[in-house]
Amino acid sequence: MHPSMKSELAARDGDLRLCLLLGIAAWFLFLDHVPHNAVSLLTMRNFGFSGAVDLFVFVGGYTAAILYGRMMLERGLVVTATRIFKRLWQLYAAYIVLFVIYINLIGYVARQSAAPALISEFNVTGIVDHTIRTLIHGLLLRAKPLNLDVLQLFIVLMAVFPIVLLGMVRRPNTTVAASVGLYFAARQFDWNLSAFPEGHWYLNPFCWQLPFVLGAWLALSGPAQIRAVHKLQEFAVLRAAAWLYLLLALAVTVAGKLPEAAIVPDLLRDVFGPNDRESLAPHRVLHFLALAFLFSYMVPRDWSGFRWQMLQPVIKCGQEWLAVFCAGVFLSFAGHLVLITGPDSLAMQVLVSFTGILIMTGVAYYVSWSKRQDHKPAFRPPAMTGLPEEGRFAK
Repeated sequence: MHPSMKSELAARDGDLRLCLLLGIAAWFLFLDHVPHNAVSLLTMRNFGFSGAVDLFVFVGGYTAAILYGRMMLERGLVVTATRIFKRLWQLYAAYIVLFVIYINLIGYVARQSAAPALISEFNVTGIVDHTIRTLIHGLLLRAKPLNLDVLQLFIVLMAVFPIVLLGMVRRPNTTVAASVGLYFAARQFDWNLSAFPEGHWYLNPFCWQLPFVLGAWLALSGPAQIRAVHKLQEFAVLRAAAWLYLLLALAVTVAGKLPEAAIVPDLLRDVFGPNDRESLAPHRVLHFLALAFLFSYMVPRDWSGFRWQMLQPVIKCGQEWLAVFCAGVFLSFAGHLVLITGPDSLAMQVLVSFTGILIMTGVAYYVSWSKRQDHKPAFRPPAMTGLPEEGRFAK
């Protein structure tokens, strides 16, 4: 990579657009995971082909490439790989704790309440008849309880990320071409990972690696490639084409939810109607790329809106996305339980959604505050009392 890439990556590391988008994805995932929730009609998946998962995976790849790309330039592949695997272990540990508590909580609530259907609805039927076997397959990422699929996918993507990062540093275009080839081969030959007790993964990692790799590729793009992208964004024809495709996706999505409405011709419904989530339909990938193309044009890196107070909770949730995601999984189950055992009214759905987002935001601020406490000195040396705050804690 060009030496100037260090400064480029340093600048992109402070890009608040990434935190904003990760925060939006975390909130939307929570809302989407609460069944029969009218507030979830406001999330991405109701306005086009792609959804919060696409956003989460793409931005995750972009963010990982910035962090570990800088590390590889400064400290080499071996050190970078060990840091990636350290992060992988953190993700896996979070998944294990989440998995064990989550499935046992669902089983306990289903037995204590008059809602045994929860066990099958959240796909944890094996915990009743084959508890040990289910736990073992859960450790191997082969169990698929509802709402944990995104974290499982991200663990697999991070496990192969050292190879992807090495390819991006040495042969970026070849690596992207290989990713595209794997995507189409997986769709053609129906490649996927098996799940327990039957079936396959909800999110096929052989296909979903594509937005992750594309995000990493854009993050590690050199100045010449970035200028080329900006030049393309200046063409009004391309922007108009992207807007038209987004409008088409909106019309097809609405038509799919309202079959009786003749909004789009049957031919378009047949072509774009099967919005394959498991294997990531091509028109879904194109839809997200159109969104990313327009978003990066309309929201620059130094956008003044990042100083708005109303956006600070979203940005904070994006900065602490792992803790927020884990909290959202539990809160989605709690919200679903409240709605099926209490008054399932629109007011209750709004209250459940608002309360869940409020708790997730509280978790993000607490985790951020806790991290700051870990970096504060236990005592203040007398010789440093005259220094300003910046110098007092400078490394």
